[in-house]
Amino acid sequence: MGSLPLSLDLPSPPLGKPPHLQLLSETTLLNLFKSQQNHLNYFFQNLDFSQALSFTQTLLNSRGTIFFSGVGKSGFVARKISQTLVSLDIRSSFLSPLDALHGDIGALSSADVLVLFSKSGSTEELLRLLPCARAKGVYLISVTSVSNNALANACDMNVHLPLERELCPFDLAPVTSTAIQMVFGDTVAIALMGARNLTKEQYAANHPAGRIGKSLIFKVKDVMKKKDELPICKEGDLIMEQLVELSSKGCGCLLVIDDEYHLLGTFTDGDLRRTLIKASGEAIFKLRVGDMCNREPRTIGPDAMAVEAMQKMESPPSPVQFLPVIDHQNVLIGIITLHGLVSAGL
Repeated sequence: MGSLPLSLDLPSPPLGKPPHLQLLSETTLLNLFKSQQNHLNYFFQNLDFSQALSFTQTLLNSRGTIFFSGVGKSGFVARKISQTLVSLDIRSSFLSPLDALHGDIGALSSADVLVLFSKSGSTEELLRLLPCARAKGVYLISVTSVSNNALANACDMNVHLPLERELCPFDLAPVTSTAIQMVFGDTVAIALMGARNLTKEQYAANHPAGRIGKSLIFKVKDVMKKKDELPICKEGDLIMEQLVELSSKGCGCLLVIDDEYHLLGTFTDGDLRRTLIKASGEAIFKLRVGDMCNREPRTIGPDAMAVEAMQKMESPPSPVQFLPVIDHQNVLIGIITLHGLVSAGL
């Protein structure tokens, strides 16, 4: 039975603009960005750094898990900051105020810290959570922007995030308050990272699948070609007899070795083109690889970082597409290519 023809009547893109909308000018947009910048500057200029330091020190000294909670947009920020801490090898988790009152509060212990994000400090869901969390012996911290609020008065510590106003013309949509929450939380996270002396290797271990992790974890030996994948030849081999080897291994080169596998040089696609230009008549059939190879190629060791190999390929005077991999005795053990690095996600 044949397939039925597919016919979709897709809507055309709207032309013009609805009658109730105004054209957005570049000046209007620029003024909004400047206004937001001013609101953020107000935050930085009025933040009580003694509160910020006490907050950071409390998280640093925590013996348990650092829980974050919030509702709505503040909840999104709280979750994000918690995830940032986890990525920095710090025990943290997001606690939904609703789910906490239906069993998840069992995750809390007296060794933990619970950080509650709320612009107003009057969020009902957080206020209902407070007595239950206190009964578990958790240390309670509120992060708010309205002075003398119920949440701050009920917690063990409060951090006031100075808010001039929301960028929203009605001063309602939480677009500036959430921005300063994010800036504050992420800055504290990096302060904790430094205080805990987190190394690049520890950070990479928590990001194994991303480009950041790969650049810090992968070594040359993890991504190089080896053994039967290597396009090898001897310096006495005729160039014309090595064309299949040059093209079949997908490296764009020949690795010239001696009987003990010591690297003597490299012969590339570019060397072949230059050879064809220089040689004339039957002379091309008599040329040997050793006559035209590069005797001083760039090389790298197997334990070097893969990202270092990429940097070495791209370095002056001209970029290259591969690096022979040799050991400390100049014995060839592999080849790393730019294509292989890109395929590995570096």
